[in-house]
Amino acid sequence: MWNIPNSLTISRIAMIPVLVLVYIYDNQWSNVISAIIFSLAAITDWFDGYLARKLGQLSAFGAFLDPVADKLMVSTALILLVFAHGESFLIVISAIVIIGREITISALREWMAEVGQSANVAVSMLGKVKTTAQMVSITFLLYRDDLLSMPIFSIGQALLIVAAVLTIISMIIYLKAAWRVMKNH
Repeated sequence: MWNIPNSLTISRIAMIPVLVLVYIYDNQWSNVISAIIFSLAAITDWFDGYLARKLGQLSAFGAFLDPVADKLMVSTALILLVFAHGESFLIVISAIVIIGREITISALREWMAEVGQSANVAVSMLGKVKTTAQMVSITFLLYRDDLLSMPIFSIGQALLIVAAVLTIISMIIYLKAAWRVMKNH
């Protein structure tokens, strides 16, 4: 259970309270440090899975904890962004869509596993693209300041909308796949 991939996953969970404290402290560096913390979490999300496969360290514990860590980090960051930018309808709606989808698909995957059909709701390439857009958008929104004359916050908002749209599309695909199974149970 205590291998490098699982340690990276646990470190991602440990980063959550640090992210919250740094973000709400709101000093001149909080946006930079928050973006770095979230970026590190996003990198460990990719890297722990890669290492688990490469080192042959796949485990039931890691398979359970990795998506939980990802959902906790993303949900926390989105809630922080809604808290800070609640006047932005696009951020609020996108956060609701993304968090709602994560809850729905988690429940769906659990049920599909119970009926032996988990392969029908496995992570797809669309899900990976959605996750990438989501991670980059949240990093940009946490950073929030312009960088080299680029409107990072506006780019982050646009990417968050893309992530929300991809979230809806991927949820529909998962639900359609599950519907065939649900009709027979």
